[in-house]
Amino acid sequence: MVSIIIDRTTTQVSGEHEHRHEHKPNRSEAVVMPPVSVNGVSISRKDIAAETQNFPADNPGAAWHAATRALVVRHLLLEEAQRLGFLIEPQADAEGRVETDEDALLRALLEREVQTPAADEEALRRFYDNNRKRFMTSPLFEVDHILIAARRQDAVAFAEVRERVVSLAGALEREPERFAELARDCSDCPSREVGGSLGQISLGDTTPEFEAALIELAVGQISAPVETRYGVHLIRLARKIDGSLLPFEAVKAQIAFYLEEHVRRQATAQYISLLVGRADIRGIALKGAATPLVQ
Repeated sequence: MVSIIIDRTTTQVSGEHEHRHEHKPNRSEAVVMPPVSVNGVSISRKDIAAETQNFPADNPGAAWHAATRALVVRHLLLEEAQRLGFLIEPQADAEGRVETDEDALLRALLEREVQTPAADEEALRRFYDNNRKRFMTSPLFEVDHILIAARRQDAVAFAEVRERVVSLAGALEREPERFAELARDCSDCPSREVGGSLGQISLGDTTPEFEAALIELAVGQISAPVETRYGVHLIRLARKIDGSLLPFEAVKAQIAFYLEEHVRRQATAQYISLLVGRADIRGIALKGAATPLVQ
């Protein structure tokens, strides 16, 4: 890891006692990073600083470490590509964008040096059988609701709306068949014109609070008041259509891509680890392997 040196020394006035209360860091405290080199080639602080913009982090040290690691790995890969004598042959993507010379070298190196087997039918089927929940279609809900609009920022108004919705909930508990009538008379949502009906919705179509309440309802049940950024709702589940399992053939190509990408990433990480293990890297500690790993 990168060493972070923070100078917290202060001058004490004579006669003051030492205390151990914790202080927050002063804005002027310096974060100092050691020089970084790879096989004797320095990676400039300017390059690392520029690279940090690609690695948002909670503190400068974490961003610096991530950026430094990325530049070290890139240097190792380019150095290996040059050692192996790869030709620079840039390619264009489907939109006509041509890769840089460095990117062309990196692509050529990884295509030749990181070989991964394609998943066979048995592996694809095994993944499908072990992860059936991934291949379920989303359930559909036929939903009605009553919305009394309010802004959370106005605490007084929101409290009044909450009390109003509690009153409506009490009325519906006594006479649930009046839901459509009360939606037409009271709701602030345009769905009031159709008795509060939102039609068919699926997971992800509503706010998290609305969805959390909805999935707990049985068909015909009316929720307790639900607060969202729009106001306070009463929700009725009219019908639910459960999700169904997609057939293997429909997701086979998707599974193959996922597994091959997963294996490729693992193999690339192992290859980089091997290069790290052979290199003389200073200024940052990276985990490397001394011998090739079994893929």
